[in-house]
Amino acid sequence: QVQLVESGGGLVQAGGSLRLSCAASGRTLSRYAMGWFRQAPGKEREFVATISWSGITTYYTDSVKGRFTISRDNAKNTGYLEMNSLKPEDTAVYYCAARQGRVGISRTIDEYDYWGQGTQVTVSS
Repeated sequence: QVQLVESGGGLVQAGGSLRLSCAASGRTLSRYAMGWFRQAPGKEREFVATISWSGITTYYTDSVKGRFTISRDNAKNTGYLEMNSLKPEDTAVYYCAARQGRVGISRTIDEYDYWGQGTQVTVSS
């Protein structure tokens, strides 16, 4: 059983910062690319950022480029999403996801095998 657990969400004022973490565990977990997605009320889940197994390759949706940074520590089986210069439109539930056994990046929801339960990020104006 593979588990992903997000943490680090909360309430922050516009212009502030948050750092989300995603801890992965499970007996069958092998090398995997990771992604972050978000879902705002009344909207579909959307891609935010992705990182390869090696950590060398990353990709971001245009609206967060230059503000968000995705990273990972494979020794700790943990991924991170550093969010700076937050805007009210960043308000959403943020989910991390893993592509079991696939090391390359993807921005496609259907290409991820495991998902966390989500963590709420609220940015006030």
